[in-house]
Amino acid sequence: MKIIVHILRVFVGALFIFSGAVKVVDPIGSQYKFEEYFSASVLDLEFLIPYALPFAIILIVAEIVLGAGLIVGWKSKFTVRALLVTIVFFTFLTWYSAYYNKVTDCGCFGDAIKLKPWETFYKDAVLLVAILILNFRIRDINPIDSKSFSKKITFLALFISACIVYYVLNHLPIIDFRPYAIGENIEEGMKFPEDGSLPKVHDFMLEDSQNDLAPMLLRKEKLMLVIMYNISKTNKKGLANVKEITRRAKEKGYVVYGVSASFDDDIQELKKEYSLPFEFLFCDETTLKTMIRANPGVMLFERGTVTDKKNWNDVEDLKL
Repeated sequence: MKIIVHILRVFVGALFIFSGAVKVVDPIGSQYKFEEYFSASVLDLEFLIPYALPFAIILIVAEIVLGAGLIVGWKSKFTVRALLVTIVFFTFLTWYSAYYNKVTDCGCFGDAIKLKPWETFYKDAVLLVAILILNFRIRDINPIDSKSFSKKITFLALFISACIVYYVLNHLPIIDFRPYAIGENIEEGMKFPEDGSLPKVHDFMLEDSQNDLAPMLLRKEKLMLVIMYNISKTNKKGLANVKEITRRAKEKGYVVYGVSASFDDDIQELKKEYSLPFEFLFCDETTLKTMIRANPGVMLFERGTVTDKKNWNDVEDLKL
């Protein structure tokens, strides 16, 4: 039985570390996913939406720390029971999502691996059984070296994951799994796969008051888009940086547009207040959140291919 316990602790620990690792590089993506779960159409817990980001960060870091703690044998009773509480919560959430068809992608592995709702539930059910076995055999989970070593490894996992979160929140995801990553071609992503499923890029439109300008703009050799998915949530500190980089971009021949899902009155008020030197186009908010994890954020395109993207903190480093 001890061999089974050791196999299970490594399996469960590694899966939790992997799950946390693919999300820690993009915690804002997990924030958006929890906002979806908290919405009126899913769990109807809208009062929790403002806390979606800290909630996501805590869960992501906990996955990594508890996974590492389980493998090295740090505080086995606490670790296993914390994992049990976590997996019970997620098993309920994924069952609810699958049974009522509320959320088609749970975000368990971020944007790295997409699972269907029932696939996600079955994965969590298997983990639940494994963790229950570990819970009944906690006495067999000992530190792999010494208590001091196990503690150091666990707290190292905490420190590293916290540093990654801090960096990503102030810049952009370290690894971009989305179809708008640098090097991806948007028009290629809009083609329908042979199996008839949705293309990787959908709901991508750049609309003025009359037309969708996306087909024309994606053929431009030099295109800059300033993404502000929601004007009311835009970090106003970043607008001075954005204004300067757009001025430089225009001097180098770039076509520059702002893109938002906000109402035109809010956009015009912002343009006037900050004297922004570009016109705005409309695009779906979810699409804009997927394109770049920044508000404002800046993306460069060359004939539809993403050549660079930056958080407003880093726009001076754009490769114009």
